[in-house]
Amino acid sequence: MADGNHFARPQGSIVVNEFTNSVLDPDQPMLGPIADGGTIIANTAPGCWGPMITPRLRGGHEVTRPVHVDGAMPGDALIVHIRDVTVTSMATSSGHDSSPEGFCLGDPYVAARCPTCDEVWPETHVEGIGPKAVKCDKCGNAVTPFEIVHGYTVGFDPTGSVGLTLPTAAADAIAGNAAHFASLPTNSRQHPILTYAPSDMAGVMVRMRPFMGQLGTCPSIAMPDSHNAGDFGAFLEGAPHEYGLTQEQIAQHKTDGHMDIDAVRAGSVLVCPVKVPGGGIYMGDMHAAQGDGEIAGHTMDVSGSVTLQVEVLKDWPIDGPVLFPLPDDLPPLARPFTRDEIAKAERLAAKYGVSKIEPSAPISVIGTAANMNAAIENGLERAARLLDLSVAEIRNRATINGAIEIGRAPGVIQVTFLAPLSRLDAVGLGDIARDQYGL
Repeated sequence: MADGNHFARPQGSIVVNEFTNSVLDPDQPMLGPIADGGTIIANTAPGCWGPMITPRLRGGHEVTRPVHVDGAMPGDALIVHIRDVTVTSMATSSGHDSSPEGFCLGDPYVAARCPTCDEVWPETHVEGIGPKAVKCDKCGNAVTPFEIVHGYTVGFDPTGSVGLTLPTAAADAIAGNAAHFASLPTNSRQHPILTYAPSDMAGVMVRMRPFMGQLGTCPSIAMPDSHNAGDFGAFLEGAPHEYGLTQEQIAQHKTDGHMDIDAVRAGSVLVCPVKVPGGGIYMGDMHAAQGDGEIAGHTMDVSGSVTLQVEVLKDWPIDGPVLFPLPDDLPPLARPFTRDEIAKAERLAAKYGVSKIEPSAPISVIGTAANMNAAIENGLERAARLLDLSVAEIRNRATINGAIEIGRAPGVIQVTFLAPLSRLDAVGLGDIARDQYGL
């Protein structure tokens, strides 16, 4: 990625208030540089639905401009300590979608078009509220690359703990002042999805548990932001728009920053591969809450404030992310053993002549691919390569000391298990695990 500030003095902290046009492009300048160990503070814009109904945005989300981290080079990794994730939106709308025919060039997330004037990525404006409110500047036609099949508008409690889905009158009133209730950042260019005012299931309570749907490093080829993963990335293969890629290019250049894994939240640690000089840390698509799988296709996308601390890890052996979740987010079998459990195992060791009990710690290796089975294989292979173990051994460890967890259907998973601490130490991750889990 080009970087006009490459020779500037690294900063100890940086505030990010700029966004991409939804494309992560290594030929565009980064912000920074920020020092190794420095802090990034950002005000992020909603992902998914707002950008999806804003045809000039070319990636399905609206993410922050990437930040150059001093000393990070291709083949390294960035250790991202997530210090804070706070929702700032007062309300949002979401729901299950469909894509009407004629409103895109191959992919409605990437290349929306106006079927009346045949403009791709048309400039649009909002007139009124409702699902036909986004109009083409050129011809005045309603441009709807996506429609909500069944949706809801939810208002959030000021304490950030619960939300409640709203009836039609309240949704309509909020839609009339959508940018305000969405708390859109100043430089955001999206039309707020609150404008659509869906209200198909009023009176439903939700718990707020915010996390980052997008957090990672810049891919090494221009790529729509929501497609920086193995599942959505598959839609770029042979695509008719200008961001079409081959399967080999997708695998080589993506960094899997679009995960929608609900454990990527405040207190967790994410390790991201570096494929361009400086890494290019970016973020967005904050969700107020989501169940595993994001099975409706979308969830409660919100504006929010994010604080990260970033360190460089040299000579990273795999090409995808690794996560150290909060203890509460670990599957039961992958949680560190208690002192009582260890004492019982020591008695078993004495009884059966086991000379040493293996010290272990939790780790979650991300896998992505066009479908769930292929994503699991990708995650298993990455874990095996990282720890220099066989795939068969990773399968066994994930079975008796962990689980396969679903980030997003159709193809983002976590291979979460207790790994040998000696193997984590060998790749520079042991101290992260010790700090994260009090080992």
